[in-house]
Amino acid sequence: MENWTNAKLCDVANLVLGAILLLSPWLFGFTAGTVSTNAYITGIVIAVLAIAALAAFAVWEEWLNLIVGLWALVSPWVLGFQGTTAMTVHVVIGAAVAILAAIELWMMSQHPPRLTTGR
Repeated sequence: MENWTNAKLCDVANLVLGAILLLSPWLFGFTAGTVSTNAYITGIVIAVLAIAALAAFAVWEEWLNLIVGLWALVSPWVLGFQGTTAMTVHVVIGAAVAILAAIELWMMSQHPPRLTTGR
């Protein structure tokens, strides 16, 4: 039961992080264009994956969260918006999402979910 609660807390944290990234162009005044579009799309994907994990748990969701978190982390260099507030927001949220996904993957490796209703 405790692992389930920890996993749900990680998913709720990812939902909040996705919402912050989605709203960050308005909150922090990003310039329109690639930076804002990346924040919108990445934030939506993180939030949708978190909602999917809260609705029905799946291992693939954590792997996708890790990939999307890493994308948010490296996107300032790939898309060329280093040295901006947008970079800081993307790096912090990307690192947090990737770390939460890694924690959940580690928890699953320590206590794999049961596939049956065994006693």
